[in-house]
Amino acid sequence: MATDPDFRECIACSCFAVRRAARVITQHFERHLKPSGLRASQFTVLSVLAIGGPQPLSRLADLLAVERTTLTRNLRALLSRGLVTRAGLVAARAALPRWREAQKSIARRLGAGAIGALAAVTEAAVGSSPGRK
Repeated sequence: MATDPDFRECIACSCFAVRRAARVITQHFERHLKPSGLRASQFTVLSVLAIGGPQPLSRLADLLAVERTTLTRNLRALLSRGLVTRAGLVAARAALPRWREAQKSIARRLGAGAIGALAAVTEAAVGSSPGRK
């Protein structure tokens, strides 16, 4: 396939960079959480529920910045394992040390400044998303 110079600017595409970083970071957390039996997305859902308690589906999707269909799929997997109950909190609590280790190691790898910047960029992007209050 011939290279097309019209697409060179796409190398610096914000969407590509964020999606690539998200995949790499997610894979990092998946490796750390695997022994717990929870996927990174499941741990995140359980963490949000642990922090805020039961939420309407639309509110939970908004908090997680995911489509309702994606959230429904994630919840279905948790429900099938009985983890959208007290058992989910127990499972998340058991996985918390693994999450903490993943968080520390990704911060060492990327640098604390990068983690802070990523959080700030995420908040700015999510806060300005269409449909956000």
